[in-house]
Amino acid sequence: MAPTGRPGKTEAPVRDYFDYNLLAAVVLLTCFGLVMLYSTSAYEASVNYQNDMYFFGKQAAICAFSLLILVFGSLIDYHLYARFAWPIYLISIFFLVITKFVGTTVNGARRWIRVGPISFQTAELAKLAVIIFLSAMIVKYIQKMKGVKVPALIFTAGMIAAFCTYVFTENLSTAVIIAGISFILIFIVHPKTIFFASTMVGGIAVALLAAFLVIPRISVDTDNFRMRRILVWTHPEAYADEGGYQVMQGLYAIGSGGFFGKGLGNSTQKLEALPEAQNDMIFCIICEELGVFGAVIVVILFVFLLYRLFFIARNAPDLLGSLMASGIFIHIALQVMLNIAVVINLIPTTGITLPFVSYGGTSILFLMAEMTVALSISRQIRLS
Repeated sequence: MAPTGRPGKTEAPVRDYFDYNLLAAVVLLTCFGLVMLYSTSAYEASVNYQNDMYFFGKQAAICAFSLLILVFGSLIDYHLYARFAWPIYLISIFFLVITKFVGTTVNGARRWIRVGPISFQTAELAKLAVIIFLSAMIVKYIQKMKGVKVPALIFTAGMIAAFCTYVFTENLSTAVIIAGISFILIFIVHPKTIFFASTMVGGIAVALLAAFLVIPRISVDTDNFRMRRILVWTHPEAYADEGGYQVMQGLYAIGSGGFFGKGLGNSTQKLEALPEAQNDMIFCIICEELGVFGAVIVVILFVFLLYRLFFIARNAPDLLGSLMASGIFIHIALQVMLNIAVVINLIPTTGITLPFVSYGGTSILFLMAEMTVALSISRQIRLS
């Protein structure tokens, strides 16, 4: 006897879900990142620290710890994060502000706070905080999102975080990502999509026009390092001594790799030719050692990761889960595109790292925190 539904038919049982595909993508990217990190950093670590495992060991320990937190943290109901959205947001703003005064300077940038042996980059917390806070606010005021006032207030909250990131940590690239997350989250729920699309297109057009008018007037002797970066971006070979050196060496690495690369560990550009190769320029070494083939594989892994986040966002049990997963999707997508665009010189250098691959304990820790939230959402998906 059929319990419900059409006569003669039984309903498919509802089963619990956990996105093992997303977990597998995260593990694969993390393991690949550790392999490439060792290959890229072993020489520099041997020269500077007399230990070829210096960078790899620190990153591997943080990755192992983060993966454990991910597995057990995914058991926590993601609605709990929304309850603490305001404190998380305010704490992130507080850390951004105090970085200006008590932060540690690394490579000329004051973006880290150090407590004993532990240091973290405060802008990474801001990205996660904005995703949680804006998602919670949109859900709370969803009935008022048709107008202009409430979306403007919510967007302002996101822009405050972006502003603090830029002013107090001088991290323009992360500020742009936070602004992008804020804009697109509101775009997703706002009914007037044409208005938002036209605003975005108009903003891009204004930026391009400004660049077209400003770039020819820039002098490489300017005191504004961002203006110098723009000039170096347009003619890196002409200004190698003023900042184009890293760009040129990165392009040499990419071009010399060919289709299948020189082989894992056989990069020559990492031998002090390409500064800080294990950080935001690691994609260049991937191209040199593994070639176009390896680069395509990495991109496919990221596309698969984003597809799983899209799946979770689309099938989330409520709007809060959908928005949180969407925010994580936006963050990863923007960061991957910006990093690859920088290393192939499509845009000026920004210092954006490649998620799960570049060296950086804080980045890995908060990326895993985002994946923890995504997996928590996936646990409440019900498939029939």
